[in-house]
Amino acid sequence: MDVVVVGKHTDVDSALRALTVEKVERVAKFASDVRRVDVDYAQHPTRRAEDSHACEILVHVRQHLVKGSAAGAEHVIALERALDKVEEQMRRLHGRRVGSRNGSRARTARDAAAAAAATSTTNIEAASNPGDPATNGAADSRAGKPLVVKSKQFDVRPMGVEEAALQMELLGHDFYLFTLAESGCAAVVYRRHDGELGLIEASS
Repeated sequence: MDVVVVGKHTDVDSALRALTVEKVERVAKFASDVRRVDVDYAQHPTRRAEDSHACEILVHVRQHLVKGSAAGAEHVIALERALDKVEEQMRRLHGRRVGSRNGSRARTARDAAAAAAATSTTNIEAASNPGDPATNGAADSRAGKPLVVKSKQFDVRPMGVEEAALQMELLGHDFYLFTLAESGCAAVVYRRHDGELGLIEASS
């Protein structure tokens, strides 16, 4: 598992880097396929002292991204708070995976019984690989117009609505852009004000 530690408008000394690597290795206990963990530190002098130091953790798991971010008076405090959020999301992902495997075993047993009776076989295959669609916007006070301050590119992979909703929750976003596996059309799943989910699908 690779751990990449960077700082934005702040210095990350060797002691903080070593402590970060040591602490984030805890996430590996929730999944055996953690490929990389990105840890971004930032410092915001204009904020209150209690949240002037920020930490964002992004865990790259096969077919999933898990993110947690937090702020504190020091980088170490922000790291612990962000790591708590990541571990909570990793537990949820682990639970979903275990449930999915158990369901797959049950379906496999039923399929095997049906195949023996009908002398036929059934193959079921599924795959997904979401990316991170996070973008940020801010107002340009000088021009009075919206200013794009962050841009990202990502692979839009086919998946079902349930899988897209899970990825949205793991990233802590209010929306998630993906391609519907059933139709091949672009779609967005989003959190409504009433707490339920909404789906916007592009017409073919």
